[in-house]
Amino acid sequence: MLTGKQRSFLKKLAQTSDPAVIIGRAGLTDTVKTTIDEYLTANELLKVAIQEGAELDAKETANQVATELHAEFVQAIGRRFVLYRRAKDPAKRRITQRLHDEV
Repeated sequence: MLTGKQRSFLKKLAQTSDPAVIIGRAGLTDTVKTTIDEYLTANELLKVAIQEGAELDAKETANQVATELHAEFVQAIGRRFVLYRRAKDPAKRRITQRLHDEV
């Protein structure tokens, strides 16, 4: 579970990034979940966008994906949301140690 300070730090990091995954009209498919899982494994922090044609709520979708992929919900704004999952291997951690020192 993320603390308020950790969540704020991750929001700041995600603010300048573009969405790496876009959920289309087909919705939250297995392919999209696999892509999100792989991206989180490689990068820890992910911004996702939901296209206008998709009938999904960003916060509900984010919480569903976070639960299924053992990630943390960071924020949802409009049709975008941010997820975080700490890398298991310390050598592959991309987020600064500052975040993890606050745990």
